[in-house]
Amino acid sequence: MVRDIPLGEITLRRYEKPYKASRRELIKKVCLSLGLLQPGDSRDIVVDLLMTLEESRVKKEWLSSFEIRDKVEETRKKNSLESKGLAESNIRRQLKRLRDAMLVDKQENKYRMSEFAPLSELFENKIENFLIPQTVERIKEYLGKLDS
Repeated sequence: MVRDIPLGEITLRRYEKPYKASRRELIKKVCLSLGLLQPGDSRDIVVDLLMTLEESRVKKEWLSSFEIRDKVEETRKKNSLESKGLAESNIRRQLKRLRDAMLVDKQENKYRMSEFAPLSELFENKIENFLIPQTVERIKEYLGKLDS
């Protein structure tokens, strides 16, 4: 029996050009564009989590989930945002989503941006050049089978 469980999944959204925006707003648009955050979603902890990992990438630091949570909490307080979503279980779940999106690596319970690479490079190499072509090719296989 064939099950309807996807082998991979990707959501891409297109927004207006980034004219003037804060670093957090830019990362939020990246999260929205990649389907890591839903439009209108008030639970945006993934934005601060990704921002924290991006800052640690520059310093070439591996961070534990506890260190990430503490830095995210500090960032949210500094930006006068709610502290919802800071439970350790939620932080680990969001980290898993980022790992599944091939943006984050985990080693010995520590995390980093994959290979300490910039987000633009990760998108190009892992999503644009790898995941999207594979997904399009599989859709074409289904369409070809339908046509025959």
